[in-house]
Amino acid sequence: MTRTAEAPPRSFLDEVKDAVTPRATLLVVGVVVLQLLFIASYVGALHHPKPKDVPFGVVAPGAAAGQTVDRLDRLPGGPLDPRALADEATARRQIADRDIDGALLVDPDGTTDTLLVASGGGAALSRALTSLATELEKDQGRTVRTVDVVPADAQDANGLTPFYLVVGWCVGGYLCASALAVSAGARPAGLRRAVIRLAAMALVAVVGGLGGAVVVGPVLGALPGSVAALWGLGALITFAVGAATLALQCVFGIVGIGVAVLLVVILGNPSAGGALPPPMLPPFWHAIGPALPPGAGTWTARSIAYFKGNATTTPLLILSTWAALGTAITLAAGARQRATDKHRAPGAP
Repeated sequence: MTRTAEAPPRSFLDEVKDAVTPRATLLVVGVVVLQLLFIASYVGALHHPKPKDVPFGVVAPGAAAGQTVDRLDRLPGGPLDPRALADEATARRQIADRDIDGALLVDPDGTTDTLLVASGGGAALSRALTSLATELEKDQGRTVRTVDVVPADAQDANGLTPFYLVVGWCVGGYLCASALAVSAGARPAGLRRAVIRLAAMALVAVVGGLGGAVVVGPVLGALPGSVAALWGLGALITFAVGAATLALQCVFGIVGIGVAVLLVVILGNPSAGGALPPPMLPPFWHAIGPALPPGAGTWTARSIAYFKGNATTTPLLILSTWAALGTAITLAAGARQRATDKHRAPGAP
């Protein structure tokens, strides 16, 4: 009877090599890098908020206007970007148009001035302006009363609902695109699959946009504004993020999902102006925020809810650009793959 030789026992190192492949190792390293970048980005953006170059109006009679503007312009750290305005009506209009974030109305006949703010554009900034104006007026032997000309809704605690709404739409966009990649391969097999993926993304965008607008509006009563306008915004944001994620997957494969997380979550969310409005963010996050979907979306959602849709042209163009580029790259990758398949020799691997 032939005796079968027993295989030598496997070492622990051999087991590790089988369990953790080189590809898995690279993915794990990538996750750790994203984790550290997440911490650095959020803490870096939000750990020490302070206003910087806040567009700010001054209404005062005669020479007092120029003197007040000069005094505010010379404040240490440059918290304000002051400019003289003709009257209170002009100040209120510019706040409503989102040209300025606040204004000081100097009373020449008394010792109490009026500060106009707009908590609908971000409660943190309104509080910071109130605190700053109170200290400045105290140094001058004067007092200030604050008037919120564009208040956040009572159900919109700290004015954060627009931000959370936009974050939800962004999450829906890149998770849907990621699911399509995981289920059928990151790179589309051809133009037809690319079109199908984009069509699926468009359907998700329409449904998700409507769902988000209805939840924060009629269901929870957490945000005022046109449901139809918010629906359109939500569909655009979801599709823009989803199409961009599909494009990144076409270019980088499965790693494209990580790149999408980097752009939308790690860089986009803390710079979006949600917890801290743009003038309170450090320079790097203040610079990149408006160009990323969460920032453009949050600005537009607040404009729809509180500012009658003012100042939305630029952010909507930015979101449309993300959608258009994502679509174009995805279709181009699909067409290229189709051309490659056609020219491949029959029977070639």
